Amino acid sequence: MYILIVGAGRVGFFLAQRLHQDKHSVALVEKDKSVCDEISEELDVLVINGDGCSPTILKEAGIERADVVAAVTGDDEDNLIVCQIAKETFDVSRTVGRVNDPKNERIFAELDVDIPIDATVIIAKIIEEEASFTDFVNLLSFKRGKLSIVRVDLPEDSPVINRKVQDVQLPADSVLISILRGEEVIVPHGDTVFEVGDDIIALTLIGNESKLLEILVGKLE
Repeated sequence: MYILIVGAGRVGFFLAQRLHQDKHSVALVEKDKSVCDEISEELDVLVINGDGCSPTILKEAGIERADVVAAVTGDDEDNLIVCQIAKETFDVSRTVGRVNDPKNERIFAELDVDIPIDATVIIAKIIEEEASFTDFVNLLSFKRGKLSIVRVDLPEDSPVINRKVQDVQLPADSVLISILRGEEVIVPHGDTVFEVGDDIIALTLIGNESKLLEILVGKLE
């Protein structure tokens, strides 16, 4: 994929580094020239010095062929503008916007940012998960509140223990993403068998969360 990242702070830098390592084509746009110079020396990616809110700069960075645009600056207004330009002017299919102020997450969703990322909320959920005995944690919602990525911990009395993935009927529009088993990350296949203590990461419709929990855990909270 060709991925355009606007904002080369710590988030943008490490995101570009990771995506480049994963063999994606990456371009970075950053206002600060000194930051651009530093990144150009460290990463073998296209780095454009300029304002990411400018269609001209975005075009120079190759937005017209971008599969994804990720606006990850420290300014919510800039991130929102970048995502809107990407969608409305260049018809980019997928936009990701960093939400610095949690109060703005709803605005991002209402203005059609495909995936608003609120790091504060995600971190809070992880803390809540580790500090409680809950079976179910909503990690992230996107697509304007229609889809949800959730984590479900399988207890000993789960009805799916020792059953194969292909033998478990999930709710409509639900997909298993991965199984965390100790230090191992498993991409589930049809013959993958659920075990006690597995942490299930799944994608589902918001309205299907309770059904998914009932199937995997056997109870509703």
